[in-house]
Amino acid sequence: MNGSFPIDAIRREFPSLAVTDAGRPRVYLDNPAGTQVPLRVAEATMDCFMRHNANLGGAFITSLEAGAIVEQAHAAGAVFVGAPSAEEIIIGPSMTGLTFHLSRSIGKTINAGDEIVVTRMDHDGNIAPWLAMAQERSATVRWLPFDADSWVIQPDALDSVLSKRTRLVALNAASNLTGSVNDVARLVARIHETGALVYLDAVQYSPHVATDVAALGCDFLACSSYKFFGPHLGLVWGRRELLEKLEPYKVRPMGDDLPDRWETGTPQIELQAGLSATIDYFEWLGSQVGGAGDRRARIGAAFEATTRWEQLLAAQLIAGLSEVPGVTVHGITDSAHLSSRVPTVSFTHARRSSHEIAAALAARNIFVWAGHNYALEIVRQLGLSEEDGVVRIGMAHYNTPDEVDQTISALEEILA
Repeated sequence: MNGSFPIDAIRREFPSLAVTDAGRPRVYLDNPAGTQVPLRVAEATMDCFMRHNANLGGAFITSLEAGAIVEQAHAAGAVFVGAPSAEEIIIGPSMTGLTFHLSRSIGKTINAGDEIVVTRMDHDGNIAPWLAMAQERSATVRWLPFDADSWVIQPDALDSVLSKRTRLVALNAASNLTGSVNDVARLVARIHETGALVYLDAVQYSPHVATDVAALGCDFLACSSYKFFGPHLGLVWGRRELLEKLEPYKVRPMGDDLPDRWETGTPQIELQAGLSATIDYFEWLGSQVGGAGDRRARIGAAFEATTRWEQLLAAQLIAGLSEVPGVTVHGITDSAHLSSRVPTVSFTHARRSSHEIAAALAARNIFVWAGHNYALEIVRQLGLSEEDGVVRIGMAHYNTPDEVDQTISALEEILA
């Protein structure tokens, strides 16, 4: 099954994958909430602390080096999402924090009676900021459901929520609960016909698919580097003309250059060093699977390889779950349509609670999540318990078929 995919070399890049507890390996299937990091990311972060630890703007060497780290991180972020300029990359503590921050400025363009669209498919990090902004600006909120059969948002569903008063649609690329991937470019094209902006949540998309803001067509794209094997940072790309036109909330001494006007306070410089190393890892991986050319081309080659590997893992897991009595998978299960999902698989059991199952797996050193996973609206649309939610198994490209088999066997024992 491994074929030419260098799974052993990949796993050697991640020291935490070799950690054991009382001789028992850890099985990291908690990846939608945060992934493990390559050694080079940890080393870059430590090196920043040891050799380049200073605030920005000084004439001395550590400050100059810290400034170079920040510039490199923005350039790396631009390459990762396919942005035309590093100046269009905003880096901050988290996607949710940045989205709240930007929503305040976007709110200044919203008038009473204008309309904001949010989805039933998204993480609350791309819902709550817009609900708060709409309330503050006396705007109307319209809800966009996902299709319960296809598990994605159908373009014709937009017809009932879009109008000439629509100013912004907060859309998601991939669900953090069902794993379903929307046809973003098609949805964005329809939204743009109304003149509305699109703020895209790509947090669960970017770890699994090569992200290209030009191809997606959105106006803003938000993601989290700790979901794609990096440090705890959020990234937002925005169109230059919008970032220059919108009025930021910032301290008075901060200039109006991009991206400075959107990045308040001292940045997490050591984590930005880790971010650059994360993008270096993807380039390394692309070279390992035969990729060549510039940075972007090698990153694309890496994702082509990891996508194929993750689809094999997802097919294996879904097939195994389908054989366990009482299990219902909430998401795409047809092996012919695995390209329409990321390898995040959620399920419920007819008799056992999700939290109980997750705890039993944890006792076997298999790490998964239980609950609503901040996807409140999905749980509500599916009619599931908000408190108990689902068991969520989220794989990454460093996971193995043996780990999937181990998980299925454990579930068969737990649910017997």
